[in-house]
Amino acid sequence: MAATLATLLLAACSEEVGAPEPEPPSVTADADPGSYLALGDSVPFGFRPAGPADYADPADFVGYPELVGAELGLEVLTTACPGETTATFLDPTEPDMGCHGAEGYRTRFPTHVPYASPEQSQLELALDLLEEHDDVELITLQLGANDAGVCHTSPGGCADPVEQEAMTTAAQGNLDRILRTLRDQGGYDGRIVVVTYYALDYPGEPAGIGVDLAGVPASHGAEVVDGYEAFRERALAAGGSSVAAGLVIPDDIHPTDEGQRLLAAAVLAVVG
Repeated sequence: MAATLATLLLAACSEEVGAPEPEPPSVTADADPGSYLALGDSVPFGFRPAGPADYADPADFVGYPELVGAELGLEVLTTACPGETTATFLDPTEPDMGCHGAEGYRTRFPTHVPYASPEQSQLELALDLLEEHDDVELITLQLGANDAGVCHTSPGGCADPVEQEAMTTAAQGNLDRILRTLRDQGGYDGRIVVVTYYALDYPGEPAGIGVDLAGVPASHGAEVVDGYEAFRERALAAGGSSVAAGLVIPDDIHPTDEGQRLLAAAVLAVVG
């Protein structure tokens, strides 16, 4: 959570004639801004289609966490990886959409926060960072879109409602485990916010391009930022298209800079 501003209470001047005037209180600036841990996939990573040279510098990719961190005055630690699923967040050997493996993003390009090894999961890195930084004031987590992506690579294309339900149940179980581990093993009792996804076309499914995970966070004392709602008004004003509204990159599913700003505003509306 954002650091609260100290309220300076000045002692009232004495009405007694000749009473000494109180000295102004001293204010000591806090040199430590606090930290913000941003977990998830390509959306918080700030991913966009780019040339090979751009991928060499993760600072070229700016997602909503950087915008939120700047507004709250927090150091941003982004562990997000393009292609990550709720399953690979826990176990990198599970199927994903391009984070892990010989051709995975982590193998070929640097991430915002370096991983110790290809075998280290994002959850393990998050736990390490919580141990190293005792000043984490906020954690955001956005996962689920790539779970849907993996499901769509199945022979049935994830068209079967039974297959869809199995995917959703698995993702919800994974998120439950992630949040429980951050709380229990990570010892983190601060603010956790789960960010859901926008839709490409409105009106659409409330889960947007992701999976319905909105019911999981509350049992772990976490909050939800509604990514679907963040884009809805602007998209409907553009005929229902998030691309036409300038919020999603054409021929892609990732947010534009303006889309990232809307997601940041939605996060700040909850935590600010």
